[in-house]
Amino acid sequence: MLQKVQAATFEVVIPKPVDDPLTYEKALPLDLLPYQFRNDKYLSIGTAFALGGNRYVTAAHVINLGVGSLMGAPVLRDADGHVYAIDKITQFSLGQDFVVFSLATQPSKVTALDINTKPTLNTVVYAVGNALGTGVIVRDGLYTSDTPEDQDGRWKWMRFSAAASPGNSGGPLLDKDGKIIGIVLMKSPNENLNYALPIDEVLKAPDHLAVIDKRFPYQASFLDTSQTDTFKQQFALPKSFADFSATYLTLRDAFVDGQLKKLRETNADQLFPNGSGSNRLLHANADLRTFPAIIRRNGSGTWVMARPQASRSSLQRNGFVETSVVGGNLILMHLRKPDDLTASELYGHAKTFMDLTLKSWSFFRDIGSAKVRVTSLGEPTQQTIFSDTYQRHWQVRVWPLAYGNAIAIAFSLPVPDGYVSMIRLVPASQQHPAMIDMQAACDFVDMSYGGTLAQWKDYLTNTALLPAAFSGIDLRIDYGHRFAFHSKRFSLTYTPDLQKIDPDSYLDLGFGYIVNGASQNRHTVSWEVADVEARPDAHENTRINVNRHIAPTDDLDDSFRNQWDKFRHRQSPDDSVSYNKDGVTRIATVVGEPTDSSTVLYTAFVAAEGSVPQEVMKSQLDRLVKGLQVNER
Repeated sequence: MLQKVQAATFEVVIPKPVDDPLTYEKALPLDLLPYQFRNDKYLSIGTAFALGGNRYVTAAHVINLGVGSLMGAPVLRDADGHVYAIDKITQFSLGQDFVVFSLATQPSKVTALDINTKPTLNTVVYAVGNALGTGVIVRDGLYTSDTPEDQDGRWKWMRFSAAASPGNSGGPLLDKDGKIIGIVLMKSPNENLNYALPIDEVLKAPDHLAVIDKRFPYQASFLDTSQTDTFKQQFALPKSFADFSATYLTLRDAFVDGQLKKLRETNADQLFPNGSGSNRLLHANADLRTFPAIIRRNGSGTWVMARPQASRSSLQRNGFVETSVVGGNLILMHLRKPDDLTASELYGHAKTFMDLTLKSWSFFRDIGSAKVRVTSLGEPTQQTIFSDTYQRHWQVRVWPLAYGNAIAIAFSLPVPDGYVSMIRLVPASQQHPAMIDMQAACDFVDMSYGGTLAQWKDYLTNTALLPAAFSGIDLRIDYGHRFAFHSKRFSLTYTPDLQKIDPDSYLDLGFGYIVNGASQNRHTVSWEVADVEARPDAHENTRINVNRHIAPTDDLDDSFRNQWDKFRHRQSPDDSVSYNKDGVTRIATVVGEPTDSSTVLYTAFVAAEGSVPQEVMKSQLDRLVKGLQVNER
């Protein structure tokens, strides 16, 4: 009987990738891997068994490991190492977690096992399977109980105490006489009770039909609210594995699209920039830090800027990479490009971007007990442009990580000094869900645009990659003579008698979310420059600044109204009186003539290193105000 059982049971394997485009810091120490694993051309993923009549069964989640895989289609392998390709998928149930299929060429030694559809509780059972990917073995235990499936109680799982390990999925559960009573599917998380689907459920399933009826939770990375819905579809079989995979992915991706749409619609009235929880952020000053922040909702329902702490690694010629991990699987990054790399060279060469990123991002490949650093992913296999709600144009690249059946997805936004990026590693089959989630997340990434004037000039030549907001901005830089910024809201011009203007001078443009109107309780918001700051050098405290402020709404707390009243009455520190703080002399004023009906006010600010007399600071402030024109009230 044991020989018959082993002949009817197979490994489910997928071919290992042959080519590896990745580059590593050293040769991979493959000798650290077990002999069997490193010499096997296939990766073992589960177990299957014969039902007779060229019908074979495994778990749906095992066969799904090949759907969207970078490694190729799953195949069966017998104890002698012979491999058999799948011909047609003939039955499938995602909820009950089984799939029935035929083989293109049948094994010669297989005799189907007998079936028992009415097993007895508390009797001996045997779990047969490819435990831990080391070959088919048999382990014994008891058939202890039945339990309804969680979703609707449409069938009962069998629970048994025979040991089951990763790789057992899809294998047969046998009674004491070697008859099939179920399909081994999953382990109990907290106790030694494992789960099987009664074989009778497979025998009763409709022929030539794929049934998808399973509940899934869904949560987008930009929102703390989740939802649960049922993925419910059917399609006709038989199909080749390739056609089955394409059909399944099309339906799965449509389901995920629907979940994201539903989540957006359900939360539309509270999703930034809408709802009362958005007003604090809409009234906040622009943040001039170049490392990106995530706009997220806190526990009280208020939208805030969350700027995670980042680690920095230096590159040659003043370059650096800052990275932070958000939510466990999203890498947030700011790349300041080396001075000898032009903007077009960086934006036009994805490999260059990722190679620089990997100098900071600690990305390792595990080989046995060793971790080997990845130094290059090579060229991406996909490159597109995605434009978010604010018409910022993100360069989207996908790199295959075939050894792990995974992909790296990077959304990179060109900024004057390099890139702001989001990077995520996901299973290859999850590309579409990850893509639409990252697309949606783009609207919730905030950053200032900062760089030297030389970097700004270089950046502005890449017109196709500039955000739409720059179509309304006229930025002119004439070294040693004149700097001019113009938008529909305000203009700023100054000359070297106010502050040095040369290639190493530094300019920050801070963007704000400006409410232009409301319709059905939803804001119409534009993303525009609300703050301009210029320095003679990136590392100096000397600087000039022009900042936009708006009147608070009634729902905001007194701190906003008190600040607004100070602006309207030109109270300290915006009273044109200099003061010294941390070794820097500062002076500021409110531009124009504020009134009780003012809804928008601008402040002008000057700072200088050291202790500088009032008359000198006032003279510099007057020069700044003279070159400032406000076009809104």
